[in-house]
Amino acid sequence: MSVLVVLLGSAAGLGLAYVVLGRWLSHVFGVDANAVVPSIAKEDGQDFVPTRRWVVFAHHFTSIAGTGPIVGPAVAVFWGWLPALVWVLVGSVLVGAVHDFGSLVVSLKNGGATVGEAAGRLISPRARWLFLSVLWLALTVVLGVFGLVIASVFGLYPESVLPVWAAMPLAILLGRSLKSGGSLTVPVVGGLAILLGCVWLGATYLPVDLAEILPAMGLDSWNPVVVWTVLLLAYCYAASVMPVGLLLQPRDLLNSGLLFLTMAALVVGAGVAGVTGDASLDSAPMIVTAEARPFDAPAILPFLFVTVACGACSGFHCLVASGTSSKQVKSELDARPVGYGAMLCEAFLAVLVILACTAGLGMNAVGPTGEAFASGRAAWEATYVPGGSWASFRLPQMIGAFVAGGANFLQEIGIPAWFGVGLIATTVAGFAATTLDSATRLQRYVVQELAGGLAEKAPIFSVFTGRHPATLIAVLAGGAIALIRAPGLGYGTGGLILWPLFGATNQLLAGLAFLVIAFYLHRRRKPVLWLVPAALLMVAVPAWAMAVQVFAPETGWIAQENWLLTAMGVAVLLLEGWVLIEAVRMWPRVPRAEVAPSATAA
Repeated sequence: MSVLVVLLGSAAGLGLAYVVLGRWLSHVFGVDANAVVPSIAKEDGQDFVPTRRWVVFAHHFTSIAGTGPIVGPAVAVFWGWLPALVWVLVGSVLVGAVHDFGSLVVSLKNGGATVGEAAGRLISPRARWLFLSVLWLALTVVLGVFGLVIASVFGLYPESVLPVWAAMPLAILLGRSLKSGGSLTVPVVGGLAILLGCVWLGATYLPVDLAEILPAMGLDSWNPVVVWTVLLLAYCYAASVMPVGLLLQPRDLLNSGLLFLTMAALVVGAGVAGVTGDASLDSAPMIVTAEARPFDAPAILPFLFVTVACGACSGFHCLVASGTSSKQVKSELDARPVGYGAMLCEAFLAVLVILACTAGLGMNAVGPTGEAFASGRAAWEATYVPGGSWASFRLPQMIGAFVAGGANFLQEIGIPAWFGVGLIATTVAGFAATTLDSATRLQRYVVQELAGGLAEKAPIFSVFTGRHPATLIAVLAGGAIALIRAPGLGYGTGGLILWPLFGATNQLLAGLAFLVIAFYLHRRRKPVLWLVPAALLMVAVPAWAMAVQVFAPETGWIAQENWLLTAMGVAVLLLEGWVLIEAVRMWPRVPRAEVAPSATAA
């Protein structure tokens, strides 16, 4: 199949879905242009801040993207590019975007509450506690591992360090324009120009490699991963307690601008390569046979659905939609571009990743020092070794496949390989940093909601409803996991201990969010049956994947005597089962009438 056909077909299909299905969903969910939204009713200048549509879109898009739509599709290509592409396109339109849009609207209709808090209002108080427990676990894993992710990107691509950190002061300056309410065109374009200048500077004169810098300073015993993780968590603490207009919104606006610029360049480069014949999907297999897959690769069912998450459907998105975005949306009409549209944009990013990791890798490109690489299937198989090891294809290989393939596309339009690598690496690292500090703020909300419930019975817990104490708990919990040692690895790799839990847990969270959405529609006498297939898929398939991970005879955690993961995996399954039982028990009992108005909901 032609690269150009995939590009144009994906863009057309996703655009049509936004217009047709997005409009229908707005009608079904009762989106009301005249409703008073939480950002206005509860405006505090800190978390609840009514914001322009495209600024909220930028925040939401950058927060849900992260490294998910890159890492997941890059790994899924091991099964062939067609299964990954189909799940990304069909899953995003019919499952993921519905999940994101529904989570956002439910939060808007419930005073800006997180999806866990909304579960208590729409299902039962017990469901609230169960849901918040799953949220806390999932976010703790994210905080524990994303410091390692960013540190790994910095280590692989030291040219990305300068522009990623330069974005912070630039964002604060941009925040002044955002607060004034004036035009953002000139400030954003100027900020992007400076960022691109920093990419050039980092790639040519100022790469920052702590593995070389620390020993030169006499700090041989210092671990670069630990240093980066501590710095990043300190930044996350500061960023998550600041007013959203000071750093979060302008930083996400800059990062989204950089991503769209990079995506546009990749689209043009891939299109040119497709027309000239330099790039072909024949470089990679459409469907990989069982014999050619890695010997330790899991079965495509159910693991495709938990491997490709952010590009198709991800439970983390319901946290962003209900945690931060719903507190900034200034009109319910903005729910469609923010909730539905951002997910479709992320799906298109995942399509570009699939193309880069297949056709892009297969291009006969020239490296930064002039060396010629292998082309076609030989180039692809140099990265995706047939019959190799799934376990050995780790973060450096996942990100490296996208960066290399993407840089090949960019060379088609005259962008040198060294700059293309720096640009793509900066985009990846910047988005990972955005996910990390957004997750910190979201975890703060979860801690505050848990503490608020506990304070009703034990007032001493009320201290943790404060912004700083709740953030401190979030950072310390994530940091404690991040800084310990995974077996056989150095300090700063502790997040890898729990990371195997995240894929299935994240998707189970999406299934539970669908339950909350279903109860919202049920209470308002709206049609619900159309939601059942997506909800069943995201409840059953992740549970299946988790059960395989725990109970598989030879490869499961029990068989490997990994009792920590076994205990936590079983706990997640039990929590899910408990929520499902609670939902079934409460479904016929909930009052089918209008609840309190959106902004004044208790």
